[in-house]
Amino acid sequence: MTETSKPLVCPSCGATYAEDERFCPTCNVPLTYGEETSEVSERHERARKIKPQLAEGGLVRVAGAHNQAEAEFIQDLLLEHGVPSMVRRRPGFDVPDFLAAGPRDILVPASGAETAREVLLQAESS
Repeated sequence: MTETSKPLVCPSCGATYAEDERFCPTCNVPLTYGEETSEVSERHERARKIKPQLAEGGLVRVAGAHNQAEAEFIQDLLLEHGVPSMVRRRPGFDVPDFLAAGPRDILVPASGAETAREVLLQAESS
């Protein structure tokens, strides 16, 4: 199979396009030659949900969690709204690193902080 007979695929959203297209109309990124696949890794699927405009700037603390499970729940909630996040153990807690117990901080890029706070307020009021 030659490169030109492969479909054009958006590396961001995974959509396929005709050969006369050059950019993905949704993501505004250049299309690449690729294989049509229905299987996407979980990590890639999560990355596709992130809105690039919410991923800029330094990290800002937007929430706290009592343990790792609660922190992951908050991360998933933010990701559903396109906000990338990171979990960090709260300093000064004397539980070994390998345990899921202990408070965590949820950090997001500065450009996504306002959106993250709105999402968390909506979730709290529901």
